[in-house]
Amino acid sequence: LVSKENPVVARVFVNRLWKLLHGQGIVKTLDDLGSQGDWPTHPQLLDWLAREFIESGWDVKHMVKLMVTTGTYRQTSATTPALRTIDPFNRWLARQGRARLEAELIRDNALAVSGLLVADIGGPSVKPYQPAGYWQHLNFPKREWQNDKGDGLYRRGLYTWWQRSFLHPSLLAFDASSREESVCDRVRSNTPLQSLVLLNDPTYVEAARVLAERVIKDGGGTDDARLVFAFRTALQRSPHAEEARLLLELLKNHRAVFSEDRAAAGQLIAIGNRPAAKDVDAAELAAWTNVMRVLLNLHETVTRE
Repeated sequence: LVSKENPVVARVFVNRLWKLLHGQGIVKTLDDLGSQGDWPTHPQLLDWLAREFIESGWDVKHMVKLMVTTGTYRQTSATTPALRTIDPFNRWLARQGRARLEAELIRDNALAVSGLLVADIGGPSVKPYQPAGYWQHLNFPKREWQNDKGDGLYRRGLYTWWQRSFLHPSLLAFDASSREESVCDRVRSNTPLQSLVLLNDPTYVEAARVLAERVIKDGGGTDDARLVFAFRTALQRSPHAEEARLLLELLKNHRAVFSEDRAAAGQLIAIGNRPAAKDVDAAELAAWTNVMRVLLNLHETVTRE
């Protein structure tokens, strides 16, 4: 398998690395680099990368560094009518690929943006929030999901408890595989259910509230400054004028609603295991939480540009 006279293993591996970094492989069919699969768009590049991988001593970090420092990788994903005409599927790499994050990374990203993510490496599986009763038909023996407490709720998605016949619903919504059989490439769907998960799953509501606390405390003294802080934290850019207008109007409306109904504000900011900040007005925090829920739901937030 690792003989220098047999570059197939190296070709398969670097093709998968290329797919992770560009959205699709040099050979589109990741599971078939033989006569039944797609022909490589850049066969000489694939051969060169495979040889470099072998001669580097099968050094994965070297290959990742090599790929991400290329001009091809560092291109913008923005397109133009001319590029869409010449290369509609970006097979010739005129721009960077654009793809939705993997299921585990969508949650990781929300936790990281909010500041909740626990980046510890290793350890047993953890059980983040899951709907009550989801395991009610899991027999032999009967089991019940118990949400973790503390850091266990905020570990990376890699460590989420995996039950093949009852995959964690948040992962399932974003096309994670059940692992009942091997898959080389996940299907990426785009459904209304995904937006509902990002708006209503306790993980994302709690992340939005904790992000709102950061925005209020560290974002500045005005709504405009706080909104810019939120955008730069979540999207690494400032809001456009129309985005700012819409979200500030949304903030104004929710601020009025929660000022009148403080019980509803209290219910919203109580979601999640992390206690709400005591030194922030509940109505103000709830209003900003709903704005942050919108921000975490944006296509741009869950897309690798």
